[in-house]
Amino acid sequence: MRHIMVLNAKGGCGKSTLATNIASYYANEGAAVALADYDPQRSCLDWLARRPENRPAIAAVAAYEDGLRRAPRGADIIVIDAPARSHGKELTDLVRHAETIVIPVLPSTIDMQATTTFIDELKRVGKIASQQAKIATVANRVRENTLIYDDLDEFLTRLRVPYIAALRDAQNYVRAYTRGLGIFELPEYLAWPDWDEWEPLLSWLKSKRSQPTL
Repeated sequence: MRHIMVLNAKGGCGKSTLATNIASYYANEGAAVALADYDPQRSCLDWLARRPENRPAIAAVAAYEDGLRRAPRGADIIVIDAPARSHGKELTDLVRHAETIVIPVLPSTIDMQATTTFIDELKRVGKIASQQAKIATVANRVRENTLIYDDLDEFLTRLRVPYIAALRDAQNYVRAYTRGLGIFELPEYLAWPDWDEWEPLLSWLKSKRSQPTL
């Protein structure tokens, strides 16, 4: 069983969007997937409640209530939507559940400053420091040809953490979420630009670079 966590202490950076789309991608690949929502706002669980019955099933785990104790043992992949404002012992406890951690970062000065502090703390967590979990960043909700995106691109390149992909600010994510779908379940004519942007992230998730050496 593999655990992929979407994590950033900064709220509003798109963790739930990444988590739902990662979960739906693997479900459509034929994997047995569970989606664990640690956020009491229940964004991922609300998405699952909207999910059509004719789409590949994804098991719901209300992790904000009792962690992963009710996660299905037969799952191939558990995608974890971590809560915002996770620090200290709570952060350490969360990281224990993951082998792969994706950190979305928005194109704003506030988010970049917060991410600098968060990454510094994350690197001191024992499981990260010992390379028992791999981390990477994703530029999220970006608009190309803007100065703030250029700043974010430069910031993530210099961060000394793998910088995997940049995902645009697109209405397709809203369309997909409101229907309980992932971006890969939208029609190709509508979503192909987003599929292309996801390819580097998916390639990383499938590679040995995203998983610790046992």
